[in-house]
Amino acid sequence: MDILAGLGFEIDRDQPMPVFEQICSGIRERIVSGRLGAGTRLPPTRGLATEVGVSRSTIVTAYEQLVAEGYLTSRQGSGYTVCDLGGVELPGTLSIPAKSPGRPPRALPVRAFQAGRPDMRLFPHRQWAKTVARICRTAPERMLTGATVAGNPDLCRAIAAHVAEWRGIEAEAAQVLITAGAGDGLELCLRTLTRPGDSVGLESPGYPPLEHLLQVHGARMTEMPVDEEGARVPGPDKDCRLAILTPSHQFPLGGAMSANRRMEFIRWAQAQDGWIIEDDYDSEFRYAGRPIPAMAGVDRLDRTIYVGSFSKIFSNALRLGYLIVPRPLVEPFREAMELSGIKASLMPQQALAEFMQGGDFFRHLRRVRRIYSDRRRFLLAQLSTRFALYGHFEDHHAGMQVVFHLTCGLTDRDVEAGCAACGVAVQPLSTYARGQGRSDLNGLVLGFCAHDEEEMTPALDVLAEVLASDPDANQGARETRTAR
Repeated sequence: MDILAGLGFEIDRDQPMPVFEQICSGIRERIVSGRLGAGTRLPPTRGLATEVGVSRSTIVTAYEQLVAEGYLTSRQGSGYTVCDLGGVELPGTLSIPAKSPGRPPRALPVRAFQAGRPDMRLFPHRQWAKTVARICRTAPERMLTGATVAGNPDLCRAIAAHVAEWRGIEAEAAQVLITAGAGDGLELCLRTLTRPGDSVGLESPGYPPLEHLLQVHGARMTEMPVDEEGARVPGPDKDCRLAILTPSHQFPLGGAMSANRRMEFIRWAQAQDGWIIEDDYDSEFRYAGRPIPAMAGVDRLDRTIYVGSFSKIFSNALRLGYLIVPRPLVEPFREAMELSGIKASLMPQQALAEFMQGGDFFRHLRRVRRIYSDRRRFLLAQLSTRFALYGHFEDHHAGMQVVFHLTCGLTDRDVEAGCAACGVAVQPLSTYARGQGRSDLNGLVLGFCAHDEEEMTPALDVLAEVLASDPDANQGARETRTAR
């Protein structure tokens, strides 16, 4: 087996193509052209990172992408090896062009900090294609038939097994309902459980589209302010029997709801003969220890309805999610689904079921969690060094975004406007307030999953310039730091 010392190309930081894609393109072109033959072992990630002048995590991301595309294979302790392409003629790939003078600056990742956005370049296209091809070859009818209004039975069983292992929820497959994403699941809950004029508890700060969803169904909002233990239980004067929570990782502030507060909500739901909707949007992305058990598991699906989605952890293009409902609610929810018709696409459900049952889904989840962990670590390191003068953050070791609380003289809307003028979008924390708003919400919600370190760096440069541009902000930040 040949072992390369290096790959012999350079990164062009002036061209629009991101660094990650340049590395993938360079290796891919060498494999297709035959310069890297089958069985050739690629350079170690650390060594190639030093040679090319990028971070090791960028090289790991590029290698893993090529593994997903079928160009490389990896084995524990053996590194990355070129696959045998079997003489198949592949379409031409982009090569890294030579540097030329006068080229415009490389494009900034405009949505570099978008919260909750996954990196779809990491999707396991080859493995997914093999699963779909196998079904089409052996039993194509299963792609379009056999599903009930609740969804594909095999997928319902696979989801029940997944939440039992990852979220501590013991549920039968019959309690699993397939939806067209988390939004469709939340809408189905409101359609089934509320009537016009009913009050529904929403976290503040919280997910903005939920307020619009309540308006569509004629429901009223009961604001549930979030403190250090999580959302507060609605008081007895609120006439509220339904609450929507993100207890495992509160959105957008982060952090998990305390055990005491969870029990308060469960007792509240029992006393009110009400329901808790647990929106568990990104709980699989916990970077220290195992995921925190879901409230629905603690409650044993007595008063809690669990909302899950594949958009964050697998693919935002499939538009698939699911509900897990208590047994007394199975028939009312099925009837509501019958009235509205099937919204979730049937075609990908059998493939997703077999992808989960065969272990490919969990391998993908572990891989992207490792990559996101590296990107998170990079962002937090930048915030704690370059940006310490302007604010602070809490590391909750989970999720797809971090909140940077501003302590300088600038408001988050000022920073948003300054960054937008330079082509970078940031999300002000204050926009997530509900009701009368909260004066303490002054910060930035920074996503870290969709872009690697090399792509985040120019956006961070813009953010640093905006924060440093206001003398009063700098003076206020220095005074704050001195006071500490």
